[in-house]
Amino acid sequence: MRILVEGSGGTAGWPQPGCRCASCLRQAVAGNARGRSAIVVDGRLRLGAGDPVDVPGYRARRLGDAGWDVTGPDGGRLLYPAGPGSGPAPPEGSAPYDVAFLDLLGDPAQLGWLRARGLITAGTVTAVAFADHRVPSEAELVQRCGFWRVRLAGDGEAIDPARSVPEDRDAAAGTRRVLVLGGARSGKSERAELRLAGEPDVTYVATGSVAGDPDWAARVAAHRARRPAWWRTAETTDLAGLLGRARGALLIDGIGTWLAAVLDECGWDLRDDAPRDKLAARLAELIGAWRQARCHVVAVSDETGLGVVPATPAGRLFRDELGRLNQALAAESEEAELVVAGRVLPLGV
Repeated sequence: MRILVEGSGGTAGWPQPGCRCASCLRQAVAGNARGRSAIVVDGRLRLGAGDPVDVPGYRARRLGDAGWDVTGPDGGRLLYPAGPGSGPAPPEGSAPYDVAFLDLLGDPAQLGWLRARGLITAGTVTAVAFADHRVPSEAELVQRCGFWRVRLAGDGEAIDPARSVPEDRDAAAGTRRVLVLGGARSGKSERAELRLAGEPDVTYVATGSVAGDPDWAARVAAHRARRPAWWRTAETTDLAGLLGRARGALLIDGIGTWLAAVLDECGWDLRDDAPRDKLAARLAELIGAWRQARCHVVAVSDETGLGVVPATPAGRLFRDELGRLNQALAAESEEAELVVAGRVLPLGV
């Protein structure tokens, strides 16, 4: 099965960067060039807005209202969404796909779900459908495709799964340690989740707990509701142990709540040798485990040093120790980035 991409639009026709108006989305669904992503298979079968076309030799099956499952004359299999916001869900027992177009700007986690089910494999060409103005810029779109290990197909590009997929396409390349920094409500947690949305095996590591605090419980519930349902959750402060035995990918949220819990355990008065030595040992243990981690791990941490000096000794202690810890983890990371008002600033060496 050979696929020619037509009218995927890209970003050139966007009316305004960041525009998400209902009019533009309706036009995208109707096939307007700003959001249209129609395809032609072997020059014959066209899928886009509207109903599928029956062509001799092809078996096109609708997946509810969410998309199509197409098998070509050569046995090649294609998954394609019905429109922006659609997430086709193949039934149990479906075979892996040779080519999959997905609306990853609408729901990137569907990629991880399909990979976890074995429907998208190392042999699947996976590409973004409906690449429109739901992402802030073309550079950000390219970066997200890198996170998810998917292709951004250009207009007129021929995609042939027999020659275009590296054998290790579906596996993370080596150890990847990423530190995502930001202030309160900056979007840092959402950014970390976005980076791992395409992974089939993710453990979310929750490091903080405040029993009996309704506000904290509401925050935890909001985080839990936003995460993919098939992710595992580990509530622990033993980050060193978890990093040493982890499989798949880890999302640690976050380093600040971990440090607060450790200070509770060790003691906040570091003028005494015992609590100071206990804290130093715990910090060294975490930094060493981070350095030696063999899994893909993304950690979220607070950037607390940009505001006023805290009024209390405990506040100043926490700010200073977290700043030093952030520096140490960033020095051992392949990537670090700062999130401000939902926008991302990569931090160079």
